[in-house]
Amino acid sequence: MTLENARARDAADPLRAFRDRFALPDGVIYLDGNSLGALPKATAARVDDLVTRQWGDRLIRSWNEGWIDAPQRIGDKIARLIGAEPGEVIATDSTSVNLFKLLSAALHAQPDRRVILSEAGNFPTDLHIAEGVAASIPGASLRAVPRDRLADALGRDVAVLMLTQVHYKTAERFDIADWTARAHTAGALTLWDLSHSAGAIPVDLNRAGADLAVGCGYKYLNGGPGAPAFLFVAQRHQHRLANPLSGWMGHAAPFEFADGYAPGIRRWLTGTPPIVAMAALEEGVDLMLMADPSMIAAKSAALFDTMAAIGDALELACISPSDPARRGSHIAFRHPHAYALCQALIARGVIGDFRTPDVLRLGLTPLYLGFEDVVRAGDILGDVLQTGAYRDPGFAKRMTVT
Repeated sequence: MTLENARARDAADPLRAFRDRFALPDGVIYLDGNSLGALPKATAARVDDLVTRQWGDRLIRSWNEGWIDAPQRIGDKIARLIGAEPGEVIATDSTSVNLFKLLSAALHAQPDRRVILSEAGNFPTDLHIAEGVAASIPGASLRAVPRDRLADALGRDVAVLMLTQVHYKTAERFDIADWTARAHTAGALTLWDLSHSAGAIPVDLNRAGADLAVGCGYKYLNGGPGAPAFLFVAQRHQHRLANPLSGWMGHAAPFEFADGYAPGIRRWLTGTPPIVAMAALEEGVDLMLMADPSMIAAKSAALFDTMAAIGDALELACISPSDPARRGSHIAFRHPHAYALCQALIARGVIGDFRTPDVLRLGLTPLYLGFEDVVRAGDILGDVLQTGAYRDPGFAKRMTVT
């Protein structure tokens, strides 16, 4: 694609207006929104109002003026992005904490099954948390196997199949409906990590029959660094699964200070929600809800094809699937000096990221990335490769910014 073609494509882009809703710095092509989403312009004003008026003026009265409802209100909004119903999603804690809660609940609900099954090479926190859960429950264990051995490993001892829908490194995508059906046939529950899915690709948990899910708020949902995560519990399981971190905020009526818990999505809260961070997350989610999901998916695929063609011309090895139905919204290239290459690009204003040992990963975020951005980034990438600029010893020693 030529620069002229790219500009014409951007001019006709039905999502183009969303770019102006983000605070994007001049001189930067941002290809790392799959790690940390860009700042929506409305977020600064929203957070300022929360701090100066709601906290500063209204003080504790603000708990009765929207604060206490934030986790469920935002959860219901996220539900619309992932194919869930109101009352099935809540915004709370971190992805890691939510994984711990749901994995523990799944094991305790099935005492005759003691295995957490996952993919070897899954995102590290998923496997670390699973190991911790298994260590805390007598007889439990984590079984991590290569992707092509998962089906054979789905035995009668498996309590929960924990998979990340879009692989954090390669962007390879699991079919949620297919793997949920396989797990159910084996008598197991499914727990899906949607951290690289929500807001990036179509997700329909209920149509797929999914049981449980988690996801983060700071990637494609643009909720800000360390934004609250979310969890999903299908309505049919809410009566039998219990939060192992049963704090007072998870009570149906926390300010009655009564004993006992009731079923429902609120029980998955633990401590007091971070209200400032919730406000930032809600702005990001509201912005995502304004966009047509089918347009997001189509543009993601087109941006990928543009970058893949550039990589092919530069003889870079793409390790992401070519079929858009089998991948997420980032592209990964293998290069023996990927770290130094990433740093050389950052030095020239193209921010991507590196994943060990040899992967250059570039996020393709449809709401604020344009075709001209991709073509310009490709030109800079080509120049860095052609001139060998990445061989500067300094780039191998610097710490990455991501």
